[in-house]
Amino acid sequence: MLPPGDPRAASALYAFMEELSVRWFGRPVSDAEVREGLRDFPSDDLQPPHGLLVVAHRDGAAVGCAGLRFVEEELGEATRVYVAPAERRRGLARALMSEVERLAREHGIARLRLDTRADLVEARRLYEGLGYTEVPRFNDSIHAGHWFEKRLGA
Repeated sequence: MLPPGDPRAASALYAFMEELSVRWFGRPVSDAEVREGLRDFPSDDLQPPHGLLVVAHRDGAAVGCAGLRFVEEELGEATRVYVAPAERRRGLARALMSEVERLAREHGIARLRLDTRADLVEARRLYEGLGYTEVPRFNDSIHAGHWFEKRLGA
């Protein structure tokens, strides 16, 4: 776990926002556009007491991340799930989500929810494969198209 301001965490969050921005706009994006996205959708709360940020490293470089927000008693939200393209299809996203779920249980979270965009088909497949079920909209995110929830066992 790292605070979002740690350079390794910031690197993973930048890569996350860059990829989402490219996919959203359907074109390459500038550094300024990525930084604007990071300002508009901050991750500062992904540190105690509001949440946690798990960052995966390989050879000293951040290659993935997943965040956990403490929403309310027994309710958490998974967010900022990202794996660098070169690391995909190796089980890292599953490992990150497993760690987020473990940490959630450790913090008394019984229910974990998340949202994802409609165009992130691979993310939806991942969440469904991990036992998340689609639920009615629980936020007003203009980017979200699907909402999921999972009850965490002990």
